Amino acid sequence: MDQHRGLTDAKGDFFLERPAICRPLCVGGEVFFFFAESPSLAPRPRKTARAPRALQAMEARSVDAIPRGTEWQYEPKWDGFRCLLSRRGNKVELRSKAGEDLTRYFPELVAAAPDLPASSFRLDGEIVVPRGHGFSFDDLLQRIHPAASRVKKLSVETPALYLVFDLLAAGPQDLAAEPLSERRPALEAFAKAHLEGNLTFHLSPATTRYATAQKWLARSGGGCDGVIAKRRDLPYQAGNRDGMQKIKKFRSADCVVGGFRYASNRIGGRKVVGSLLLGLYDEAGLLHHVGFSSAIKQDEKLALTEKLEPLIALPGFTGNAPGGPSRWSTERSAQWCPLKPKLVIEVCYDHFSGERFRHGTSILRWRPDKAPRQCSFDQLAQKAADPMKLLA
Repeated sequence: MDQHRGLTDAKGDFFLERPAICRPLCVGGEVFFFFAESPSLAPRPRKTARAPRALQAMEARSVDAIPRGTEWQYEPKWDGFRCLLSRRGNKVELRSKAGEDLTRYFPELVAAAPDLPASSFRLDGEIVVPRGHGFSFDDLLQRIHPAASRVKKLSVETPALYLVFDLLAAGPQDLAAEPLSERRPALEAFAKAHLEGNLTFHLSPATTRYATAQKWLARSGGGCDGVIAKRRDLPYQAGNRDGMQKIKKFRSADCVVGGFRYASNRIGGRKVVGSLLLGLYDEAGLLHHVGFSSAIKQDEKLALTEKLEPLIALPGFTGNAPGGPSRWSTERSAQWCPLKPKLVIEVCYDHFSGERFRHGTSILRWRPDKAPRQCSFDQLAQKAADPMKLLA
């Protein structure tokens, strides 16, 4: 979720109901649920609350444009899990932005940290899983699993990386109270001494050049989904948004409305549309479910419902359909109404991966001038920077 992101299930639908053995985890200001240990797994202390006096992660304020000025430092905005990683001797701990314990989900990071020459430190960074020429958020999601055996298997098959963008403590030295203009040089010195040649820990790039930040934003995608701007003159802003801003590149796409879900609440006793289910055609002519939009104005829901209901007809989506099997599926998430492929809508989105929109989309306008068959995956092709090259 965001330095950095909220989570959706394997088909892109919001979690509507949580399993009985899961607990809430906040990533990037959004909440999803992760599984508690089952009795068959290795025991752990009964209380797993965040450690007392634990340093809270600095948060980001979402803005529309990259800020300019000598007081700003710019960094790529990575597509992974924000994580505070600390080591004291052989004890390694991973904490989410909300303070939840992530340690058991990334055993390869726990194993790699003691190999670093430094014996005591605290880092702020991002956990990512590389795939091809990018980072796979879908592979990252699979780590939040109740079975230790499954987590261990995935840690070997799809090992995670830790991208470091801040140094908060090194040995007895507490750097969180120092301005970023001093913490960044200290981090670069730490990386040179301890991270060079390491295959798991990587220094995240940073620049004070506005033009470089613009290039990163323009080439976002594939694992870098925007730009982070941080105030160089401020100490680490634990738990607030005063020192960091995030900027995403928003794009638009024309999609077929292949179905809809009714809202939970009625208007005047009548069921009304709650969300539109979006589809795109592949080269074989199959219509695949790729996401949704629930950004429907309240005063437009009745009229839109009357427009949609006459079009209800099977099959709706002929390829991937909503509510597919997953460990998060619920009876409610599988309830949707298929539509004849007659309506086209242009939506705004921030990220597309794994053949779906990562988050909910915003409605820009209806496109009666566009044929549904023109709504295909190829419109989403984009030239994105290779995130591993940014780390070189």
